[in-house]
Amino acid sequence: MNASIAVLEGDGIGPEIVGEALKVLDAVAARFGHRFDYRRTPFGAGAWFAGGAAFPAESKAVCDDADAILKGPAGVALDDMRAIPVDQRPELAILELRQRYNTFANFRPVVLPRRLAGLSPLRPEIIGDGVDILMIRELVGGIYFGEKVEGEHTQGRYASDDCHYSRAQIEQVTEVAFAEAKARGCHLTVVHKSNILATSRLWEEVVEELAPRFPAVDYSSILVDNAAFQLAVDPAQFNGVMLLDNMQGDILSDQAGGIVGSLGLMCSASVGPEKSYYEAVHGSAPDIAGRGVANPFSLIGSAALLLEKSFGLGAEAGAVWDALWSALDAGRVTVDLAAAGGPEPLSTAQFGDAVAQGVLANGNAGGAERGR
Repeated sequence: MNASIAVLEGDGIGPEIVGEALKVLDAVAARFGHRFDYRRTPFGAGAWFAGGAAFPAESKAVCDDADAILKGPAGVALDDMRAIPVDQRPELAILELRQRYNTFANFRPVVLPRRLAGLSPLRPEIIGDGVDILMIRELVGGIYFGEKVEGEHTQGRYASDDCHYSRAQIEQVTEVAFAEAKARGCHLTVVHKSNILATSRLWEEVVEELAPRFPAVDYSSILVDNAAFQLAVDPAQFNGVMLLDNMQGDILSDQAGGIVGSLGLMCSASVGPEKSYYEAVHGSAPDIAGRGVANPFSLIGSAALLLEKSFGLGAEAGAVWDALWSALDAGRVTVDLAAAGGPEPLSTAQFGDAVAQGVLANGNAGGAERGR
């Protein structure tokens, strides 16, 4: 197949890990006979400093025209960020990206096989037979998109953030979560805070009404604070699908990165009805940018999700996942996962090389063209 991919390299470690994801996509193209046309375009703090917009008009046009979007993390160190007006910072550009393509369903796999339990800071007996959770986070509603107010009154400064959800927003992501659980033949856990929040009570109501349409799916619900505790003491109990609202999903998926050993293992797919984008869960880590120590697993895994969800290339995505896990099985890890006294950790580029070579190992490496 021929397909175009908008490439938003972002800031900090973004260009480094995006580069390794493209290296692996090139290996996929070579092995399976595809052509991927990479259309690089600015996005993030660097784009603002260069041209006054974190999501420039030309980048929007590139994304509009592309078949899918691969995005690196955006943002710079706090001292540099202060130079950017609050209403023009990269975080808001990311929200604009989500709204532009209505990427309401965010898929965040949390996976750690039993054989790699040593990568987790948790005891092996807590990891048990392994962790395999798919967190589905609603991505275009809730408190991040609500009205934000700052002001002063007689008692001093105040601020408020509106958390708003419509029934339609909850329905569309809930249907995705039930359908995913049905396809996987697994349990669905709905996370909420219905003892306090009206929006969570609406979530519970919608879930209860939709559940009869998916009789094959066993589901339960849990308060978000208890879910945070339970993830730390027995994460495997959630093996299956977890459905979360925007803010709760943001927080608990970062906690999940700690459970599996590194945010560098956390990839994601932000899926909309017509276009989707793919990015690492973590930030731009400006403190390690340019040192060649960042873990590109997150962006390479996101590229695997791109192959599957935007292009329907299941075998190709499987080849990438096989190569990723084979590298970790062989102890080929970056510094964030390296054990004291263990083998020398790989650089960012060396890990990307190992995965690309793994993709090519059983395939035909000839005849593919590299996209620009």
